Amino acid sequence: MNLGLGFRAASTGTEKGRKAFFFEKKNQKTFVGLMLGLCWLAGSSAQAQLGALGDTGHGVTPVSGNQPVTFLADNVSYDRVNGIVSATGRVQAWQGDHYLAADRVTFDRNTGVAAAYGHVVMVEPDGQIVFGDYAEVAQGMRNGIISGMRALLADGGKLAANGARRTEGKLNELSRAVYSSCNVCALEPQRAPEWQIRADHITQDLEHKRIEYTDAWVDVFGVPVLWMPYMSNTDPSVRRQTGLLPPSFGVSSDHLGAFIAVPYYIVLDDQSDVTLTPELAAQQGGQLTADYRRDFNSGVVHLTGGVGTDEDHIQAYVFSSASFNWDDTWRYGANVNLGTSVNYLRDYQIEGYLANFLASSVNIEGFGVGSYTKLDGLVWQGLNSSTPQSTLPYVLPRYTYSYFGEPDALGGRLSFDTQAFDVLRSIGTSDQRVAMRLGWERPFSGRLGEQYLFSVQAAGTAYNATVLNGQPNFGLQANSNTVHAQPQVSLLMRWPFVRDAGSLGTQLLEPIVQLIAAPQSGNSLHDRLPNEDSLDYEFTDATLFSLNRFGGYDRSDGGERANFALHGNWTFAGGQVLDGLVGASAIEHVDHNLFPQFQPWNGFDVGSHLSDIVGRISMAPSKWVDFTTRARFDHSNGDLRFADAVTGVGDTRLKMHFGYFYGSTNPYTLYLSDFNVPGFLVPQNQTPVVKSFFTPRNEVSAGLSTKFGHYSFSGTARRNLETGKMDSFDTHAKYEDECTIFDILVGRRYTSIFGDHGDTTVLFTLTLKTVGQVGFK
Repeated sequence: MNLGLGFRAASTGTEKGRKAFFFEKKNQKTFVGLMLGLCWLAGSSAQAQLGALGDTGHGVTPVSGNQPVTFLADNVSYDRVNGIVSATGRVQAWQGDHYLAADRVTFDRNTGVAAAYGHVVMVEPDGQIVFGDYAEVAQGMRNGIISGMRALLADGGKLAANGARRTEGKLNELSRAVYSSCNVCALEPQRAPEWQIRADHITQDLEHKRIEYTDAWVDVFGVPVLWMPYMSNTDPSVRRQTGLLPPSFGVSSDHLGAFIAVPYYIVLDDQSDVTLTPELAAQQGGQLTADYRRDFNSGVVHLTGGVGTDEDHIQAYVFSSASFNWDDTWRYGANVNLGTSVNYLRDYQIEGYLANFLASSVNIEGFGVGSYTKLDGLVWQGLNSSTPQSTLPYVLPRYTYSYFGEPDALGGRLSFDTQAFDVLRSIGTSDQRVAMRLGWERPFSGRLGEQYLFSVQAAGTAYNATVLNGQPNFGLQANSNTVHAQPQVSLLMRWPFVRDAGSLGTQLLEPIVQLIAAPQSGNSLHDRLPNEDSLDYEFTDATLFSLNRFGGYDRSDGGERANFALHGNWTFAGGQVLDGLVGASAIEHVDHNLFPQFQPWNGFDVGSHLSDIVGRISMAPSKWVDFTTRARFDHSNGDLRFADAVTGVGDTRLKMHFGYFYGSTNPYTLYLSDFNVPGFLVPQNQTPVVKSFFTPRNEVSAGLSTKFGHYSFSGTARRNLETGKMDSFDTHAKYEDECTIFDILVGRRYTSIFGDHGDTTVLFTLTLKTVGQVGFK
């Protein structure tokens, strides 16, 4: 059968009485234009409405004239007199992933108008489905209409409009359109959704990539709550375009008062953009911030900064970062962070305001097989009087290298680490150091099931220090040029005894013993060694079996010592677990000069060779209960010196957690820099210690979270038991369904930051999915 249109019919074994037609490429500008044009019109019209709601990342996928088109119909006829081709009866057409169905389709060869009638359905490759009563395209798809339009969008949104029109291939228009991403109630389909957006008229300018709306309303449960007489935004097919972003506003009773910020986004070129945000505040005046981003083929640059008024002074800050890949092995970068005042950062809630300083660095680093190297420089800026700039160090430069090898012929592994730096201070110790650590370890098993780890290690450091008798070292001499070497040999044995308890599960009892031999460095040597990387130390079960429990190079555990512990585990048949460890350390010679300011802090009392007792217990009696605690006790009288406990109870429906922490000292106050104030203890030739160092840290925390249906709630609180006051609390309530999220966050900080009286935060956020979010803080 030849209908004179250059297509051919073929039997395809389809439904009885139906025919499948395959169009050849040379004739696709005729009847094929029906399918191409209608599908493209439907996708463009739905996209125009979608543009009102924000870019979802899904554009309309264009059809291609190079792909074959197939359609099915019960009947096909050609009116030679009027030049009209008609397909009737369950008409279906598709090209690639584009699909069209209708009761009847026609094509007028004289006018070039293609039309679909009755139960029109068009499917896009992204899953978007458009329904209509009637659809038409003409003039090479430059003009077209759809009446009675409904659409299911790829992101789950629902769209309806009286009609859609395409004009001259430049304008898409929707008449009386309604959009919502909320599900329709199955029992009451006529009931208004949670929210919907409706507009009298929407125009999509394809040439200028803009979408305009007139007489738009936002309805909540059928009640109009927001009217917009006119609105315009960028077409979602445009990835970036200069324009206003949603504003933020709120009230900060302690610092800013009422405030509003309106960001303005500027596209500079294909690789860079900047967002300028003027902010007005009732109490402080306001600020102007800039956020600049640029992408390169090998890296990125990000710069944020601002200038404003705070406490009747002009303030400013700049945070910047850059990172570039040289090749697959090397990369380099820099971070520059500066600010004029911590109060300015705090008042405007700028990131970093909780710290006493801002850090800046520049670095180059490389990655190899089992190796890592880095060369960097670091500087810090003090933000308040408790950390004056003159006492902060400049590390210019620092070099680090680390290597861990593959198993060798003897079954062991070689490791090598080195670090060198130059530390400069205006007030206090300035020093240069080169340090290296070479190690080798080999595991092996004994005949009785013992598991051994043999380790040998040699560390060496060389120093040149000036003002060693200043902070933070307070040595006995002003200058020092010295070297230090520390070899160590260790043998660790684990002897696990495992018992199958049948229905009671599996039980394990594992003695652990470690012997370490090393020269005793002596107090006189430590007096001549600066300490830059071993200021912090905590003796717990986590550091019990470490070769060097300081973690750095400047201080090390010398002499002979034995570490021992008993580890037990009971794994029940039902999956419940009980695990625990208790241990201690015995030292032949205790070097109390490592911690002259407070002897028990290092876990050893004066005159005692036995350390504090350390332990850990973990329990999971069921899948909805877990508990872990670790502690340190005085071995002579059982006094608690350190404790940390956390527990969780419940599941996703109701989960509670509790925490407790106790420390007999407060290391935060150990290395304060302002020593000319009352309350300091300054032993001769020893680091000054403030009295607050001996004030225990003692706090408890609790929280809960619950989720049922669309609702969730969480809350946390922290209380200082030593002072009998609250530290903080936060609560978060949330409702979320398929189309809406409503968040309420309330928090209170009771502690003071640089003279304030705490802070209270209340945040409301309403999110209409696929549209956007608005909030009040």
